[in-house]
Amino acid sequence: MADKTPEELHNELMDYPCKFTIKAMGYAHIDLSLIVIDIVQRHTPEIGKRAVQSKFSTSKKYISLSVTITAQNKQQMDAIYQDLSDCEHVLMSL
Repeated sequence: MADKTPEELHNELMDYPCKFTIKAMGYAHIDLSLIVIDIVQRHTPEIGKRAVQSKFSTSKKYISLSVTITAQNKQQMDAIYQDLSDCEHVLMSL
């Protein structure tokens, strides 16, 4: 039995298309929700502002955003996470 590639292992865990929640965190003093929505909509045009839920940290210094999408494939997910990582306003994404 040959070793499986990372993509084969990923596809065993994910059954596309599927609902998936992306989380992004950053400073609360900027309108991070608009930035994150713009990034995600590049890859998933059907999402709207209602797909986003936000939560402030106890100190209100940070904000966490959860965006639920219908993920179509691994390439789409990789592209979203790469764009979020490249954004200077996103401190972390999960």
